[in-house]
Amino acid sequence: MSNDTQPHYDSHPAMFRNHPLGYLFVLLLIIAPVVLLLMFREQIAGMGDFPPALLLAATGLGILIMLYWFLKTRATRLRITGDEVHLEEGLLSKHHVDLHVNQIRAVRVHQSFLDRVFRVGQIEVFTTGDQPEFVVGGMPSPHRVRDHVRSRRGNLE
Repeated sequence: MSNDTQPHYDSHPAMFRNHPLGYLFVLLLIIAPVVLLLMFREQIAGMGDFPPALLLAATGLGILIMLYWFLKTRATRLRITGDEVHLEEGLLSKHHVDLHVNQIRAVRVHQSFLDRVFRVGQIEVFTTGDQPEFVVGGMPSPHRVRDHVRSRRGNLE
C-alpha cells in the first residue's frame, strides 16, 4: 500500500552540483582575501588603508553573491505527491503551478555532461501546446520526476 501523502519528490535546485565551478569561484572569493590578510598582514598593512579594504570588500561581495544564490535556490521548490505535481517559485511574492499527472503530456530532461556527473538537470513539463508549462533547472535526480509521472500516468490509464 503506497502512502500518497508522503512526497515522492521534494527538492530545491542544487547550488554546488548545479554550478560547481561558479560555487568554487565564489568560495575562493570569500576565503582567499581573508587568508591573504592573515598571512601577509604586515606587508599589506604597510601599503596603506586601500589594499586591506579592497580585500575585505572582495570577501563581502563573495558573501553577498553566496547569500543571493542560496535564497534564489530556496525560492524554487518542486514537489510531487501522489498524482499531483506542484512547482512553487518566489521568495516574497509566490508563483504556483499545480498539475495532475493526467494533464501532463510530456516531461523532458536536459543534462549536460557535468549535469550527468553531478546528477542534476533541467526539467520541462508539457501539458498542451508546444511551450512547456514550466521549466526548472538545477534539480537533483531529474529522471525520478520523469519516471514517476510516467508510472502514475500508466496506472491511471
